[in-house]
Amino acid sequence: MFKKEVYIERRNQLKKELGSGIALFMGNEEAAFNYLANTYHFRQDSHFLYFFGLDHPGFTGVIDVDNDKEYIFGNDFDIEDIIWMGVQPKVADMAAEVGIENTSPMNDLSSFIGNGISKGQQIHFLPTYRGTSVIQLTELLGKSIVEVKSGASVDLIKAVVKLKEIKDEYEIAEIEKAVDIAYLMHTTSMKMAMPGVVEQEIAGTIEGISLALGGPVSFPIILSMDGQTLHNHYHGNILEKGRMMVTDAGAETQLHYASDITRTVPVGGKFNTRQKDVYLAVLNAIVNSTAAIKPGLRYREMHFVAAREIVKGLKDIGLMKGDVDDAVAVGAHTLFFPHGLGHMMGMDVHDMEGLGENFVGYDENTIRSEQFGTAYLRLGKELKPGFVLTVEPGCYFIPALIDKFRGEGKFLDFINYDKVETYKDFGGIRIEDDVLVTEDGHRVLGKPIPKTVEDVERTMAEPREFVKLESYI
Repeated sequence: MFKKEVYIERRNQLKKELGSGIALFMGNEEAAFNYLANTYHFRQDSHFLYFFGLDHPGFTGVIDVDNDKEYIFGNDFDIEDIIWMGVQPKVADMAAEVGIENTSPMNDLSSFIGNGISKGQQIHFLPTYRGTSVIQLTELLGKSIVEVKSGASVDLIKAVVKLKEIKDEYEIAEIEKAVDIAYLMHTTSMKMAMPGVVEQEIAGTIEGISLALGGPVSFPIILSMDGQTLHNHYHGNILEKGRMMVTDAGAETQLHYASDITRTVPVGGKFNTRQKDVYLAVLNAIVNSTAAIKPGLRYREMHFVAAREIVKGLKDIGLMKGDVDDAVAVGAHTLFFPHGLGHMMGMDVHDMEGLGENFVGYDENTIRSEQFGTAYLRLGKELKPGFVLTVEPGCYFIPALIDKFRGEGKFLDFINYDKVETYKDFGGIRIEDDVLVTEDGHRVLGKPIPKTVEDVERTMAEPREFVKLESYI
């Protein structure tokens, strides 16, 4: 965990933003995957971690804004726990490490919340994503499941977003650790992308790198020759020369900060002409949209920078035609680029999106588009120093979408469908970096991961490297 002053300051800032009431942060419990004693790898709730820092199951954090007090509710370990787990610290000792003096057994939480309700205090809680947390909230608040699912505090959501969207120096350092682990994951993936290799072998190898150097992967690995399926978790293909392989993967550090990087490479290590032409369109999109990032601009503007670059590249190939700006204005580019440019990133790879994408990526000054493709842009609002976000343009040839658009006669002035038909076997290309918005511009985080044509080909020709844990902690 960070030093306790970090957590004290975060809680104090939350009190100022929230103003009144009781803020309730449910920590996660262990979750069984086939029987009660056999559990998944424990992952603490990110919001609980942000304000309370304790990476253990069985805790709830409470901030009583009205009375300027903070509490940890949790039970000390008993002898049965110690037999299996060894000697464990007391709850009071762990709470002190994050600057909290008040601790109570978990059984006292119900009476504490009930007392607050009887005094007319508002109980603020965040949206939940685990069934056990929903059940616990129904019992604590005396509400139905429907009321709990729809009753999260908008005031608390907005306060948490305002604080967490600005990353401090400690968080940025952790994210860079995660990107540096991703460097080895992705360069390893590149070097393994040879004809005859099964995708699963590469996916398993790079997941092992994350586990060895930090923590689990920050999301299920996307690795496939069928890159036209945006979130493709099937890893059963045998790699073939002439195909492109997308690897979208990131690591999580021991403090649970994430990286999210995508690279696309030619199976066998050399781009052919068709691959190179499409690849350069996407490369120009990430380079130029990243170069435009600075505070005060809306991220939606960066999205359209990328879209225009993709249209320019596809016009050069002969897949698109007409005026670039007109094509983007009507959404013709969405046949090839049907998703948003990027999203917030931090302790979760899609940072805070469980609180609601529109709370995180939009505000009263930036309303989500209803246009196909652009509507999937997760982050559109004005950029501020301290934002960490992904930049991930792509170009995909999705046969079902091509058939749909062509059948509906869409964008005939901008798309050369006859030539597009010849690319139905291509797959897709995505390139992604993690970027910090600075006071006067931006900085791409972490050790640069090869992405030019020359750097990718050179890296794929190199032998695999093995790095020790000490380099990453």
